[in-house]
Amino acid sequence: MEERRGQGISMGDIAKATGISRQAVYLHFPSRTELMVATSNYVDEVKGLTERLNQLHSATSGIELLEACVEVWGNYIPEIFGLAKAMLMTRDTDEATAAAWNANMACLRDVCREIIEALEAEGVLTPQWSQKEAIEMLWTLLSINHWEQLTIECGWSTKQYISRMKTLLKRTLVKNANT
Repeated sequence: MEERRGQGISMGDIAKATGISRQAVYLHFPSRTELMVATSNYVDEVKGLTERLNQLHSATSGIELLEACVEVWGNYIPEIFGLAKAMLMTRDTDEATAAAWNANMACLRDVCREIIEALEAEGVLTPQWSQKEAIEMLWTLLSINHWEQLTIECGWSTKQYISRMKTLLKRTLVKNANT
């Protein structure tokens, strides 16, 4: 997928690349959707996403949770960018890729919801935002497209991206945030 940016990947292509028969691929993955979801899950497993997300559990406030999320996500995107870019390029025309992409983005959105709910429960969510709008804004600002523009097109380092996103998000979402 990374080599071809997700374009034109068939079950036969996958079988050929892995050295097994097409029928064997279908024995393990009855559909391309299941294969795409499994591929995405496998990459997350190999890259240790679950362990990384466990860092969020040590946060003791909504602000700490926000910062931990930006740290984890900002360091994770560079590692999965090739696969993510391939999925982004084909999700509008490939139902299987769209299903895998949507599952991944639902997970990120759930984390965003948890952050906003924590900020709201602590009374520090900026009043201009409804909970729904704040979740949408956070989720959008953390998008891979924004990361790509800032790091690849503008040349920001991962460290700069993480630091500046933490500052931007706190100033945007947290009452009286000065950092």
